[in-house]
Amino acid sequence: MTATDGQRSRRAVLAEAGTALDRAPDAAGAELEGARDRLALPRPVVLRLPGSPAERAAGQVRREVVAGGWRFEVTVEDAARAALRERAGRVEGDVAGPTRLVVRAQIPGRVVSVGVRDGQSVEAGQRLLSVEAMKMENEIRAQRAGRVERVTVKPGQRVERGDELAVLA
Repeated sequence: MTATDGQRSRRAVLAEAGTALDRAPDAAGAELEGARDRLALPRPVVLRLPGSPAERAAGQVRREVVAGGWRFEVTVEDAARAALRERAGRVEGDVAGPTRLVVRAQIPGRVVSVGVRDGQSVEAGQRLLSVEAMKMENEIRAQRAGRVERVTVKPGQRVERGDELAVLA
């Protein structure tokens, strides 16, 4: 959420989800307050939390907000710093490095199915294969877009924790 006091803009970022919530400084704030009054909702309680030295050096302030029985920890930072961090994150995500990503088994089990083949292009989040462990099927998905360099397992094969399953280029 971005709040403006006429001189400075501040942006709140949810600490748990890491998701920035933007709110334009316009009539939306007045509408929100009016809706809260009409519904007789309690006002949130905001407490300042002690921040770490790294947070203070980064210009961030931690707050605890209690609203309607729900507790949220919020990190507040300058809007300019948040915008710079978001731009830097977009640039990092746009640049595809030549690094390979080795997909490893997180738990021991049996490979149920393989949904990709060598040389196939995959999107981030696409299903690569399934591993059955303790009678539950666990889907292994691509962490990023790329090309399958090799699949090192086949259906029915037993795998142990840390075994190489596939390599993405």
